[in-house]
Amino acid sequence: MSRRSLAVVALINLFIPAMPAAAESTTIAIGAVQGTAIRSPLEGKTVAIQGVVTADLRAGLGGVFVQDAGDGDARSSDALFVQGMDDAALAVGDRVEVVGTVAETDAGGAATLTTLRAQQWARRATRQPLPVRQLQAAPADWEALEGEHLRIAVPLTVAGSDRLGRYGELLSAFDGRLWQPSEIAVPGTAAHARVAADNARRRLLLDDGSSQRNPAKVAYLDAGAEVRSGMQLHDVEGIVDQRYDGGYRLHLSRLLALPKPMRAPAPKLDADLHIAAFNLENLFNGDGRGGGFPTKRGARTPAEYQAQLRKLVTTINALQADVAALMELENDGYGADSSIAQLVAALNATPGKPADWRFVHAGKGPGTHPIRVGLIYRAARLTPVGPPVVLEGGPFAEHSRAPLAQAFRAGQGPAFVVVANHFKSKGCTQASGDDADRGDGQGC
Repeated sequence: MSRRSLAVVALINLFIPAMPAAAESTTIAIGAVQGTAIRSPLEGKTVAIQGVVTADLRAGLGGVFVQDAGDGDARSSDALFVQGMDDAALAVGDRVEVVGTVAETDAGGAATLTTLRAQQWARRATRQPLPVRQLQAAPADWEALEGEHLRIAVPLTVAGSDRLGRYGELLSAFDGRLWQPSEIAVPGTAAHARVAADNARRRLLLDDGSSQRNPAKVAYLDAGAEVRSGMQLHDVEGIVDQRYDGGYRLHLSRLLALPKPMRAPAPKLDADLHIAAFNLENLFNGDGRGGGFPTKRGARTPAEYQAQLRKLVTTINALQADVAALMELENDGYGADSSIAQLVAALNATPGKPADWRFVHAGKGPGTHPIRVGLIYRAARLTPVGPPVVLEGGPFAEHSRAPLAQAFRAGQGPAFVVVANHFKSKGCTQASGDDADRGDGQGC
């Protein structure tokens, strides 16, 4: 289930009557509502609970988190997600009593989030200290912490930021970085399985408390903050939640304190040529004449396309590459309106740079998928040798990003071959024998 397509459950009755101040109900511990299993033992029952509001996420997620002092059982969580208090004048730190129905809200896959759907509520106190649990290591069971306010008392390491701009998510890990299991263990072995299991145990997704896609600002980051994989994060604090993909996440309750990013010095190599490879992230140019937006995979507007193109030109120029292998290029031919032709034209229009970029013309494709690979090179530095070659059969069928190879020569030097290959995206529907996916974690 897509993280951002999950609809927040709405209540038909948006007006929640407040209980009279003197009519205090018989409340039960939140831990009794959560229970020690994945689903609440009181699902479908009407209960009364009392606790402190630790996070008001009504604007972002449609509810608040409430936590009590605990029931003494470490196997059960002491916090709940409460829906249906949309019009209530609440603040973090309010101690509230809520009567409502216990439900299990879909959290992706087989996972659910134990939820209280409020029918009545009353404020019993204000400006209460927030209950918080200190965490010294990755827990054995996140379910026992569902909804709780946590402070991570050990450093977390940034393990990935690819979903930060899109969803406000940042992947982190206890005890250092997360490595692909096949990077450090032989696929299909017990060691490979142990690495995968340890990754799952140590990972923690940091989130912004919102279902908004492409937020203008990530709530837990200062403007201009620079996040890099490998950074260590200290004193991370937030609310444990489970939604969208079945996994657990921490909605951060305060700004991240980021260390100053350290850039490693560029390596100095005794080399005659620079060869680069990078993913264009779906470079689609509409019809090539300013129309045809939104595109099938890339930019939604001409302005988005121009912004993407400017960034790519800046990046390629900074790499000082003589030849570059490209991935996720629109598969729209090689004419003047094609995506690759206009990328090369934009490179050649860079002020102060030689207009010597050319592209390898494969005739068609390669492949028939909406995206393809491509090769561009500087004609002042390299000369193509012979025609390009593609592989479009076997493991390189329609969804497998057929590779493109071209031989080059620099001056009177020996010929060498560059292959553009989208290694990560391989459907493998036509692979067989040794090429097939063996289910060992390595793909095909």
